[in-house]
Amino acid sequence: MTTPTGTPPEAQVSADDLKRIAELASLYAAAQDALTDDMVSRLASAMSEGITLLDRMTRNEGLMRLLQVLDHPDVQCHLISLADSVGKITREMATAPPSKGGLTGILKLAMEPGTQEGLRAMSIVGKHWGEGLRELHRIGGKKNR
Repeated sequence: MTTPTGTPPEAQVSADDLKRIAELASLYAAAQDALTDDMVSRLASAMSEGITLLDRMTRNEGLMRLLQVLDHPDVQCHLISLADSVGKITREMATAPPSKGGLTGILKLAMEPGTQEGLRAMSIVGKHWGEGLRELHRIGGKKNR
């Protein structure tokens, strides 16, 4: 189907289309006027540094492996818990009186709820970390999982 001018309807430009193009051109001109040479230079420098950093990060096998592990849903639950704990540690340490030290302080700390779970968690991390380091050393530094 064609219009009286012989062109298909989809090829015609409407007044709304022209208005949108004019608004886009106006927006572009305003952005161009708003950006100073210094701003453009800083933006280009930031983009360059960002791309360089991204390149270095993607070539880092350890970081990429860590990101893969952190992407698992069960690990994310632990990360949320760890993040919440760090926030609570900050508040508690800031408001708690300084530790008096000594054997009594250690015994008091050992009797607090959560101390044993925290020590167990650190023990498990240490066990697996040590096993992983020994395995990496045994195979010469490269480990594929």
